[in-house]
Amino acid sequence: MDKMFDNPWFIKILALLLAVLLYSSVPHSGEKLTDVNVPGEQTTETIKDIPVKVYYDTENLVVSGIPNTVDVTIKGPITHVQSAKALRNFEVYVDLTNAKIGEQKVKLKIRNLSDKLKATMKPASVTVSVQEKISKEFRVEAEFDSSQIEDGYSAGQPVVEPKKVKITGAKSDIDKITYVKATLEGNGKLKATISKQAQIQVLDKKLNKLDVTVEPETVNVTIPIKLNSKTVPINIIKKGNSPEGVTVESIELDETEAKITGSEEVLKDTESVRVEVDLSKITENTTLTLPVIISNGITRVTPQLVKATVMVKKDEQKTATDEQTTATDEQTTATNEEKTVSGIPLKIQGLAADLTAEVNDPTSQTVTLSINGPSNSVTELGPNDFSAFIDLSGLTEGTHDVKIQVNGPTDVQWTSDQTTAKVTITNNA
Repeated sequence: MDKMFDNPWFIKILALLLAVLLYSSVPHSGEKLTDVNVPGEQTTETIKDIPVKVYYDTENLVVSGIPNTVDVTIKGPITHVQSAKALRNFEVYVDLTNAKIGEQKVKLKIRNLSDKLKATMKPASVTVSVQEKISKEFRVEAEFDSSQIEDGYSAGQPVVEPKKVKITGAKSDIDKITYVKATLEGNGKLKATISKQAQIQVLDKKLNKLDVTVEPETVNVTIPIKLNSKTVPINIIKKGNSPEGVTVESIELDETEAKITGSEEVLKDTESVRVEVDLSKITENTTLTLPVIISNGITRVTPQLVKATVMVKKDEQKTATDEQTTATDEQTTATNEEKTVSGIPLKIQGLAADLTAEVNDPTSQTVTLSINGPSNSVTELGPNDFSAFIDLSGLTEGTHDVKIQVNGPTDVQWTSDQTTAKVTITNNA
């Protein structure tokens, strides 16, 4: 055996036999020698609205100009494309960790995407602004729709809590801040004090909203609302003339004052309300139920109706003879007297605060009255016993003819030398 192993041909033959045995012991897969590896099918897909992450010093810097999302188009084997589209497990990002302050153009990058896929983004690059982040406190101004206030009510100064908020953002945006408003929203008319949470809005001088952070984001706004009311006298206005032979001695109201409500401007200019008594229809003592008449702008009056007690005196008629008629005329002349009262100032009422009125006619801005009544009443009457006024409530700019109204003693009658006044109204602004 030693001699055989020393023979090189024996070793070669033995090695060949072992090789054949080894080859025959390996199982065959049945593959043909003509089989080849065919690459998978390729496809392209666009994945929309992929979020963009930004990496930068968030404590000291503010970055703007980065889109919230981008569209990514990927190309590669269909199985890889479908998996990436379904899982969306890759990231689009912008690295600004070493960015300098100012504007700069940066590329959007993608990671965690299979290396068998190629990706393109739209947009592929963006111009960003890197600015210093600062914080500053601002006072909050409350804002609400005044048309929500019920007629006859008024709103006081709104109260905001807290009064100031901390606003953080880019220095350029902080410098633009002009208004910090808390707008109170709501539906329906308001006639009681209201308190609600309101969102903060930060605006520039052109009322554009600024991209800043507000702390806190909401504040509590309280708007005090009160009823506007005022107590004024009820004036008696006589209309027409008494029938022949009837003299009105007195008119008394069961209510001499009324409570009126309206806007503060209207209440400020309203000094009285009135009832009108038509003398031409009164022939004897009577009690009338009359409406209380209010000027424009007054929304409510209490009471709305009053009772007026009218006392009259009938003159005795003697028609038997001419002498009797003469005697009656002499008696009437003795008990009644006529008098002219001039120089009564013409006053203006009901004019809005932002308007100015000028009386063009009468130019003297006074009226003259012809008074008729009992001698003992007429004799002592003068300009101070009467008030003449024109009510300009609800009138706007321009020239107007306005009725002249006169208040005076109830036991006499009068007629004015002028029934209307010509007034020119202008705007103070």
